[in-house]
This record gives sequence, structure tokens and C-alpha cells, in this order.
Amino acid sequence: MRDTLDGKLDLSSFLIDAHGFVPVPVIITEPALGGFGGLLAPIFITPKKVEGHGENIAPDITAVFGMYTVNGSYGAGAMRRGSFPKIGIKYRIGLMYANLNLNYYRTLPVVGEKTFEFNFNSLPVLLSVSRKILLKDVYLGLQYTFARTKVKPLFKENLPPSITSKELDSAISTISIFTEWDRRDNIFTPDDGFIIRIDYGINDNWTGSDYSFQKLNIPLNIFFPINSKWISGFRAELSQAYNSPPFYLLPSINMRGIPAARYQGNATLVLETEQRFDLNLRWSVIGFAGYGKAILENQSFKEGTDVYSIGTGFRYLVARAFKLRAGIDIAFGPDSFGWYIVFGHNWNR
Repeated sequence: MRDTLDGKLDLSSFLIDAHGFVPVPVIITEPALGGFGGLLAPIFITPKKVEGHGENIAPDITAVFGMYTVNGSYGAGAMRRGSFPKIGIKYRIGLMYANLNLNYYRTLPVVGEKTFEFNFNSLPVLLSVSRKILLKDVYLGLQYTFARTKVKPLFKENLPPSITSKELDSAISTISIFTEWDRRDNIFTPDDGFIIRIDYGINDNWTGSDYSFQKLNIPLNIFFPINSKWISGFRAELSQAYNSPPFYLLPSINMRGIPAARYQGNATLVLETEQRFDLNLRWSVIGFAGYGKAILENQSFKEGTDVYSIGTGFRYLVARAFKLRAGIDIAFGPDSFGWYIVFGHNWNR
């Protein structure tokens, strides 16, 4: 558990030589989930080396997890992300059971904004495969997700007008086509490079879905060093829903300091920057700030809701061979506060 370079705590040799795992404890402070809870995820990282292969090959990652929060939400699942570099194939497989109590917000006539709590019982499945195409590090792929979701209102009032009874028990079956261009120097905590993904998902009768709608999502992350100790990062993400997805699948602003599903719209835009300053080999401090906009179906861009967040945190280099950093962030939004245990980079999805 000690690095031969500086004698400090480091998990690199444990992961590589002992085929060990990183135990990732997460304190859940998400306001939409009650504000406090815990998640434990043993994450197994397997380095990949292909003789004569000059590209930066991401390691295979296998994770299992379980979580529970004070509002009675709980879940468990497993995920694997891997590749076959010799034939240019990447894949992801995921399975989860979730029983979640979540707050959603709707603006009602006369009353104004009101909070509605729902219980979600779902078993999502994810299958994804992509193959390298013409350009270096550009992949084209297909992804399939399925979830049978039962939604139970945890309030006595009638459903808000924007939510129908059909949405309380439905199957969502999505087939997506995506392209991804990843030029980061590291998948965990990048110092340089960029990643962009364009994902277009279709739900229809022929996909096995109870709904007919489409979603477009375009995230972009860019990293570059200002100098040997200052790493600058920028994030932009655009999400757009077409037709009428169930209320819980509408795009929402995803930023530190903003409760999940607090700001939803048929379209959302997020802009964020994170600056990391390395104090020495092991320790770093970061600062970040973000802007988001949520636009409803009948709103113009100007009429959409604007939100901002700001925060700071620290990182420790827990596995030097993988450039893997972990730490804690605190963030402030317009009407909320949160703190987060971060494994890798917060923008990793």
C-alpha cells in the first residue's frame, strides 16, 4: 500500500499485482434523496497491455455497489466496462435494482412551486457496444436500456396536471446510436485532452417501449495544463427531449450543488469549469463554478430558468500508476448546499 517513489499511501501495486479493489465509500447528501445516506462500491481495476499497441488503453473496470438513505431509498447493482483493443471494441454492461423516494418540483397556478415526493421501483438494464471507426480514438456504437418502472405518489393531493396516471407504471425501452471521441490522457482524472459524445436515443412501440419519444445528449469535456501544477477543465452539455417522455426522464440540470431533478425542462444546457492546483505530487485543491438553463416546451431560451453553482474541494492521488485522484467537494447552489465524495473526476459518467 506504499509507493516506492515517495513512500506515501498508494493503491497502484495492490491493484496491479494483487488484483485488488478500491473500496469507494460515498456519503449521499443529495437533497432529493433525503439529504443523507451511504453508498459502498468496491471497484476492481484491471490494467490492459497489448504488445505493439501504441495507444493509451483504458483499464477494465468492474464495480458492485449498495446504497441506503435516511428517506428509505435503497438500491444495489453491478457494472462492467471493458474493451478488446486488438479488434477495436468497447463494451459496457450494467444491472441495478432501485427503490427510491425522490422529490420533484412543479409550478402550479396560484400556489406557485410545490414539491411532490414519489417512490420509484425499477430494475434498469444497460447493454452497450462500440467499435473504432476511421479516425483514431473515434468509436461508433449501439446502446440498449430497459426499465420497468412503477411510480407511487407519496402525497395525498391529486397528481399535478403535467403528470398522467400512465406514467405511474410503464416500460421504457431505448435503443441509442452514439459516437464518442476520447482523446484524454487518462480516463480517471485527466490532465490533458478532451472527450465528446453524441447520443441519440429512440423509444417506440418497435423498441418495446410504452412511450414514443427521442432524446439527444451531447456532453463535451476539455482539459489542458496551464503549467506543471495548474490543470484547467471546461464542460458543456446539451440535452433535448422530443415528443413527450415520462416526467422522470425529462432532461434536468446535473451540477454539484443542484438537487437531482430540481430543474427540469424539455431542453437543458450546462456550462461548468473546474480548476485543479497541485500542491505536490499527492495533494491538490480545486475550485469550480457552473451555469445551467432549463427550458420548458413552450418557453423561449430567454424565458428558461437560470441557475448557478460554485464550490471547492481537495484531491489525493490514491493510485499514481492510474493517475487516479479522490477527494471531497462542497458546493453551493441558488437554494441548496451539498458535499460529495469524488472518485476520479466529477464529470465522469
